[in-house]
Amino acid sequence: MVQKHVYETGIIGNCSFLAHVQKNTNIAWLCWPRFDSTFIFGSLLDKERGGEFSILPSSDYSSHQYYLENTNVLCTEITCENGKYRVTDFAPRFHQYERFFKPLMIIRKVEPLEGTPRVRVKCAPVGEYGKTKLRAHRGSNHIEYLGGDDRIRLTTNIPVTYVFEEAYFVLNETKYMVLTYGQPLEAPLLSTSENFLRETVAYWRLWIKHSSIATFYQPYVIRSALALKIHQYEDTGAIIAASTTSLPESDGSGRNWDYRYCWLRDTYYVISALNHIGHFEEMEHYFNYVADISVSEDFRYQPLYGIDGTKDLHEIVLHDLEGYLGNKPVRIGNQAYEHIQNDIYGQVMISLMPLYTDHRFVFRERKDSAKWIEAVLSKIERTIDEKDAGIWEFRNFANTHCYSNLFQWAGCSAAAKVARSIGNKPLEEKALFLKNKAAGHIESCYDPQRRVYTNATGSSHLDASTLQLIMMNYLDPTSQRAKDHLRALESELRTPQGLFYRYLHADDFGKPKTTFLICAFWYVEALACVGRMDEAVRAFENLLQFSNHLMLFSEDVDEMNGSQWGNFPQAYSHVGLMNAAYRIAMKLDKPVFL
Repeated sequence: MVQKHVYETGIIGNCSFLAHVQKNTNIAWLCWPRFDSTFIFGSLLDKERGGEFSILPSSDYSSHQYYLENTNVLCTEITCENGKYRVTDFAPRFHQYERFFKPLMIIRKVEPLEGTPRVRVKCAPVGEYGKTKLRAHRGSNHIEYLGGDDRIRLTTNIPVTYVFEEAYFVLNETKYMVLTYGQPLEAPLLSTSENFLRETVAYWRLWIKHSSIATFYQPYVIRSALALKIHQYEDTGAIIAASTTSLPESDGSGRNWDYRYCWLRDTYYVISALNHIGHFEEMEHYFNYVADISVSEDFRYQPLYGIDGTKDLHEIVLHDLEGYLGNKPVRIGNQAYEHIQNDIYGQVMISLMPLYTDHRFVFRERKDSAKWIEAVLSKIERTIDEKDAGIWEFRNFANTHCYSNLFQWAGCSAAAKVARSIGNKPLEEKALFLKNKAAGHIESCYDPQRRVYTNATGSSHLDASTLQLIMMNYLDPTSQRAKDHLRALESELRTPQGLFYRYLHADDFGKPKTTFLICAFWYVEALACVGRMDEAVRAFENLLQFSNHLMLFSEDVDEMNGSQWGNFPQAYSHVGLMNAAYRIAMKLDKPVFL
């Protein structure tokens, strides 16, 4: 039996950056100054070239890692021969001077808990994806690392000699380390660190208190909400799929992609998750990001964009890096930006609809409704008969995909609703005409003998994305056709372990070897929609075992042993959990705490 693989890491962040802290205290992934910048620490992809920032004892040890309740503040407790100590890691975030303070800064608080542990601090940042080892220059109470795009400084009350020479010392009092990019810490170290910790804990706990989260498996939804929150690049509003690149979909698969970008095709799911927990501000920031892209694109939307709306995400391979557990290639950029994915227009239309139908937005922000709808409908009109790469971004073939036309259909439904609300009859008629045309393409995917919708016109393959026919109410969830469709999908794509494959046919890289976690959460939603509530609850509960020790979920799961694979944590897996939990909670009529 192959040993189960689990990502033994937690994440911290403040909506400016994300960092991965492993159970061995090492910061194994940190990109500065943006989500999509070069890594400063990247041992996740290469232990030799990736640098290191660890606080380890001189003897064997065990580790226990956890979050301070309802926060993104991470604690790692190390028990060793000479004692025990705790490392508290966080990225400062709190309200200050009428705005959010979210610096490029990591604070590490190291405090002895038992005995007299001997520890060694190793801080060795790198640049240019490991090509450059930054030069360390010692100051009186800090070390400055030069050779990157900007200065990096470690300010500490640990004797600088011990850090500079990576020497062991006895930890007999609380120590602090503040790592900064660009602007260094110019304030008292101890009091500032403690104040920032106190303010950051208070911020996250207040954020959760202001969330609308049902009681159904609330701790998992809270953790997913906290994880999703720090995947938003607040400066522009973009929400990335994951903070990592090139963590393989399965060992040796070669399916190693850069996920540090924003996929428009996932807009509907993200907006739904944020709406369900009542976080309007994050929704509004994301709306603005999508709206800015919509204004700048005359004809065609890309499947994904950079966090600043960048269109050219040219994909290159970093041959010098060993890759995660030896899995090459390591890619930066993503060729999928070149693909044709026609579900995007519907996704954009649905996501923008609240701007014009939700009266929490003031009138001046929705007064140009007709112009917006016409622009998006024109894109749908030009692409509705076009074959595309589909949701799963097939690189070498195109089809008339059921899922793409479902979102064209849903987008037109949304457009018709907005047109009715503003009294624009011609626009409503155009939307309904295109809606019927999309429905015709969807129906061309129906196999009457098997009583199931296939992935594409003329294809016999089944695809988990067509579960959305039920959740989007294209199929009446109470109808026999919806129930038959669900039965057919689960009989082919569901595993004995309760996981779900996207599809089982060969693609550009052969047949998939791992299941796709968000599809399993879609399955849970579909079960709830058709009224199979007991099964939905059991299926949801079963999926919780596939998280790591911090309730963080990967993109892919190996059905044979439950191993986590793919970029981690995967924001959309957490979105899937949030939406599935909400669906069940509403069906069960569970109370929501505001």
